[in-house]
Amino acid sequence: MSNGQLFFGYARCSTEEQAEKRNGLEAQRATIDGEAERRGWAVEHYTDAGVTGKVIGPRLREVLELLASGQGDGLVVAKLDRLSRSIVNAANIIEAAQEQGWSLVVLDLGVDLTTAAGRMVAMNLVNFAQYERELISERTKAGLAAKRARGERLGRPRLAQPGLVRRIVLDRNTGMSFDKIAAVLEAEGIRAPGGGKKWHTSTVRRIYASATAATELGATA
Repeated sequence: MSNGQLFFGYARCSTEEQAEKRNGLEAQRATIDGEAERRGWAVEHYTDAGVTGKVIGPRLREVLELLASGQGDGLVVAKLDRLSRSIVNAANIIEAAQEQGWSLVVLDLGVDLTTAAGRMVAMNLVNFAQYERELISERTKAGLAAKRARGERLGRPRLAQPGLVRRIVLDRNTGMSFDKIAAVLEAEGIRAPGGGKKWHTSTVRRIYASATAATELGATA
């Protein structure tokens, strides 16, 4: 007998899993239906087939939007890795559930925001995800500091050599058009940043704009 609560059941499988285990989605759905019957929930099923667990699939995103707008009581999945293979993404969903006031039930881990024990498990996942975020941030900062110490350039590498950049800036500042600069560089056989023989006006304009913007930034620093 239904207790009046509406839960969205979510199942997912990747392309590889779909090929190897054709009954994977049905098994997840059966697990969800069994729990829903035991607890008296009405269930609306949503499925992402052929979607990796590293991203939020389109059907899961639809469910999250429905829950955020107050159109359901909660989300139930058979396993955590069906919800997401990213602890950070899973933690974000848990935090959204807590902030928006709907329940999340992950059957294999005992994550259940309708119970105190389940909320404790959920908080442990959130805390671990936060630790993972901070660890990644620390590693990134340490890596950048090491590059600075070695004198390495940070950010995307320049495709155009400094001497070529300087030439373009000087030619432009003497009144040459971007079209003319491109034509001269091409006629002289100078390779474009991508390695090709063809110089496009837009490429010259972009190099000039980037160089002059960097100069202006340095002047105001």
